[in-house]
Amino acid sequence: MTDELLATMDRRLSAGEDPLPVFKQTLRSGREELADRFRAGTRASILVHTAAQFTDVIVGKAWSQFVPDDVDACLAAVGGYGRGELHPASDIDLLVLTAAEPTALAEYLEPLVMFLWDIGLEVGHSVRSLEQCVHEAASDITVITNLLECRLIAGSAKLFHRLLELTGPDRIWSSRDFFTAKAAEQRERYAKFDDSAHNLEPNLKEGPGGLRDIQTIGWVAKRHFGVSTMEALVEHGFLTDHEFRKLKRGEEHLWRVRYGLHLLTGRHEDRLLFEHQRALAKQFGYTDENANLAVEQFMQDYYRRIVEMQRLNEMLLQLFEEAILLNNQLGDPVPINRRFQARNGYLEVVNSGTFARYPLAMLELFLILQQNPQLQGVRASTIRLIRAHRHLIDDRFRKDLRARSLFIEIFREHNGLTHATRRMHRYGILARYLPAFHAVTGLMQFDLFHVYTVDEHILMVIRNMRRFSLDRHADECPRCNDVFKLLPKPELLYLAGLFHDIAKGRGGDHSKLGAEDAREFCYQHMLSEWDADLVAWLVEMHLVMSHTAQQEDIDDPDVVLEFAEKVRTRTRLDYLYLLTVADMRGTNPGRWNSWKAALLDHLHTRTREALERGLDQPQQQDDVIAQRQNDARSRLVGKGFDSDQLNLLWMSLSTDYFLQNNVDAIVWHTELLWPPGKTFGEMHVELREDPVHRCTDICIYGPDRDDLFAQSTALLDQAGLNVLSARIQTTESGLSLNTYLVLEEDGDQITGQERLDDIRNFVQQSLNSGEPPLSRPRIPRQLKTFQMPSQVSFEQDDSRVVTWINLVTSDRPGLLSLVGQAFAKNKLRLHNARVSTAGAEAQDTFAVTDRENQPITDPDQLACIAESIRAILDQPQ
Repeated sequence: MTDELLATMDRRLSAGEDPLPVFKQTLRSGREELADRFRAGTRASILVHTAAQFTDVIVGKAWSQFVPDDVDACLAAVGGYGRGELHPASDIDLLVLTAAEPTALAEYLEPLVMFLWDIGLEVGHSVRSLEQCVHEAASDITVITNLLECRLIAGSAKLFHRLLELTGPDRIWSSRDFFTAKAAEQRERYAKFDDSAHNLEPNLKEGPGGLRDIQTIGWVAKRHFGVSTMEALVEHGFLTDHEFRKLKRGEEHLWRVRYGLHLLTGRHEDRLLFEHQRALAKQFGYTDENANLAVEQFMQDYYRRIVEMQRLNEMLLQLFEEAILLNNQLGDPVPINRRFQARNGYLEVVNSGTFARYPLAMLELFLILQQNPQLQGVRASTIRLIRAHRHLIDDRFRKDLRARSLFIEIFREHNGLTHATRRMHRYGILARYLPAFHAVTGLMQFDLFHVYTVDEHILMVIRNMRRFSLDRHADECPRCNDVFKLLPKPELLYLAGLFHDIAKGRGGDHSKLGAEDAREFCYQHMLSEWDADLVAWLVEMHLVMSHTAQQEDIDDPDVVLEFAEKVRTRTRLDYLYLLTVADMRGTNPGRWNSWKAALLDHLHTRTREALERGLDQPQQQDDVIAQRQNDARSRLVGKGFDSDQLNLLWMSLSTDYFLQNNVDAIVWHTELLWPPGKTFGEMHVELREDPVHRCTDICIYGPDRDDLFAQSTALLDQAGLNVLSARIQTTESGLSLNTYLVLEEDGDQITGQERLDDIRNFVQQSLNSGEPPLSRPRIPRQLKTFQMPSQVSFEQDDSRVVTWINLVTSDRPGLLSLVGQAFAKNKLRLHNARVSTAGAEAQDTFAVTDRENQPITDPDQLACIAESIRAILDQPQ
């Protein structure tokens, strides 16, 4: 069909029609035809080449319209277009090469470029003389890379071939220099993506395992061997037929996704944003299942492909390094045992039949790497043999006692465990040995909470655990470093990390299912009953400590006692604490902050104290309050405060106040409110660093008013602060004492007196200026993708005489202020707020009463409150 369009264009031009509409219509019709063919199922690899060929004709005819035949110049395609690949919204990269100074061609080229833009081509072009082009290529790796793929479209073939001659590897950029530069370029590119192919919104071109990895292989091969196709690498012995087919299948998959993405967005887009993932999954025929959404299945296929591309890229670049940098002069082997030897710092098998004769060596290899830290890795030829023989890891292999012993020994050999598990995964061994791990390989969860695929997250958790054991990383989590040293068997912690999420995607409770898998694994691997019980218990309970710390009041002795009764022993507590910290840091490192660390540390301390005291001797609330008041009194009396006056002031505060605030906070607040009965004509704001919670404590106090919480939280949001906790006290005399624990919006602690003063002045002046604006901030793009209807439920707390409102809703800027508006509208008094966010989902709880400090029990009133909250939060923006 594109041939017919081009033939029609020729007839119309020969008939003397205006070229602009003819070219424009032909190009538009061609694009529409290719899009229709894609939607009908034509392979992307056919379409990208067809699009390039079609564009060649269009551009070539345009050149002939504007540039005389006798001009000594040529037009060449470069970049991806030069490779003969063109996606729907890709740039048309062109090089105009001249024999003379480029300015001499300006009268022809300016109208040509304008014409190309006018007909609808996104043109990127450069105009250089032959001398300029060679000079630029010699000094810039990007330029020489583009020229590697340049292709003549129109003009002087002689001039074009002279360019190829002058930029060949015998003139500039030897294959050795070129390889070194491209390898460094790839390392820098990987670093931009945290060296992970499993980002939530991956870049399918630039990210690890993406199209750029495939292109890098092609560039190096072309520079060194002078080959024009990947298939030539098979002839040179760098790829097997099987590997070549995998490479082409991976490229086809990535091209299909990119082609669809360009059509979907109508622009040059290489990022698989959340909103595009959903649309593409539907377009490609994925459907929701009970355990996995369509988008999760689509992305699992994508992640598995790019991991495979990354593996092939790693292997090929190492082979190129041996051929190009070492000139295949590998040096003498250094024996390690009967099966392995070292060569040039890399581990390799003694001969190619090692794995076929002794498959267990595929596990032994990783243990040897751990025991010999001087080794830099595995030789590419041995990686290829692992890939070729990993099918031998079958049920018989898994039941072999020697295999089970080797696997456990890898986890007992703590040195190099992070690298060992990552290599086992990268080479496909972990998924072969543990079929349950294969099921979660590439499995993503379509939310903002989990920033890695499940397999990547599991390995990140093991990596975090390993770092707890190393003193050089002690500053990251000092308490974890101390607790780790008390573990009797660290390998049990690592195994719990391996299994804690391994049952995701099956449906049901993944904690319980994973615990069953873990127990069976432990028994199969000859671990004791005590060991198996501990690992299975850790897997089943791995979410309990984070939930308790973030969503329960851990200053309440009853909450601590309930948690301690689940833990039962100090050993279990220590293991669970380390697993929880490693899990939370490995789920979303960007959301980990000093506040969460402080919560877990505090819960660990309080639970340890409860266990040491004995579960049959629980600490009573009255004892906690009396102890805190006595400690605060001692410090205040020493500063000259009157003890009787202290009693008078403290009597105006609730028992909850003394349960929720530590001695430092009680002393601080008392100093602010002193003397008893003091009146406040306006709102006051004070800030202090809270060393216990490792964040900033903001105290807002003054005359109570209905909208105070809504206004205060709106102002804190406008100041760029993240509210972690809110505690509200209102005395009988109408004094409101609001305390907020906050961090910077990015999760960092607030630093610098100037920043603290700016916050204080802004909030205080705004609160006292009349009616602070309650603007509704815009919802960020990522959060918009995960909007959900708000869920509101209630619980009565008879012990504290409050009603708890449980809110699950979409996270957004200004959320607490919106909730506060609903509370003011319903004349509710807020006493406490616990704020927790999981990705795009806010899970907040609020303790409220009516204006007479009575709980809300009337069902109709509760229904009205719920409807009011939903109406404010769920109104469209």
